[in-house]
Amino acid sequence: MDQTDRDIIELLRQDGRRSNVEIARELGVSEGTVRKRIERLIESDALRIVGLVDPAKVGFQIRAIIFLKIDLAQVDQANRLLCEMPEVLNLYWVTGEYDFIVDAVFESNKHLVSFLTERLGNVPGVISSRTAHVLHIQKSAQDWALPSFTKRRVLVVDDDPDFVEVTRLVLEREGFEVRTARNGAEALRAMTTAPADLVIMDVMMDGVLDGWDASWRIRSHPLLRETPILVVSSITASDYLGLFPTDEDNLIDNFLSKPVAPDQLVREVKRLLDRF
Repeated sequence: MDQTDRDIIELLRQDGRRSNVEIARELGVSEGTVRKRIERLIESDALRIVGLVDPAKVGFQIRAIIFLKIDLAQVDQANRLLCEMPEVLNLYWVTGEYDFIVDAVFESNKHLVSFLTERLGNVPGVISSRTAHVLHIQKSAQDWALPSFTKRRVLVVDDDPDFVEVTRLVLEREGFEVRTARNGAEALRAMTTAPADLVIMDVMMDGVLDGWDASWRIRSHPLLRETPILVVSSITASDYLGLFPTDEDNLIDNFLSKPVAPDQLVREVKRLLDRF
């Protein structure tokens, strides 16, 4: 799910009747893009567009949270019966002191008392209950919005300022946060102070194998060893190719030779991040 998906979800959360054309106009994308993304979100069960009823506006002024202890041998039967009760809005199976939390609505206090004594009391397996009367709903599920998008962080380690700048622009356009380092030592300091989700590492910087040594140190760090490392280097076209180790397993995750096309670099960055 990228930022465009999140923007579409937020607009639909504010008004589920918004048309694809309206959403496209507001986000500056095509109507087809919006339509396909909504279809994908619905098919993956990440999004449902429904009409929500406010119980208080249709006569159910009383709302209560009911905590239940259930005989574990009868949990399945209790679950089925509770789900069938029309007063029940939400039913949660939880850990801790209680087994079920029931979120239910009622037309009156008399209705609530009847539910507790005549209906709930007949549910098999109920050991004990505790009821909390809801005075006011400060925030409900339909008010919940996706937390702000957290960008994946990529550390680009290279002593070529042109490569660094082009790579930064390409990755930031794809929604990544980009940090940079000029050599292996700077890369290690950057990774220990604010770890990246992926490292793009040159090989030949302060030394012929500076990047290789930095990769080994990252892999040796207990908190950094799972960070994917993509080496992008021109060493294969240099006189130092024979010095490049080829028999060390799991030190890097892939190698690309310079020059590398921007779309190839982006594809590989996304592929490696999707694996971790």
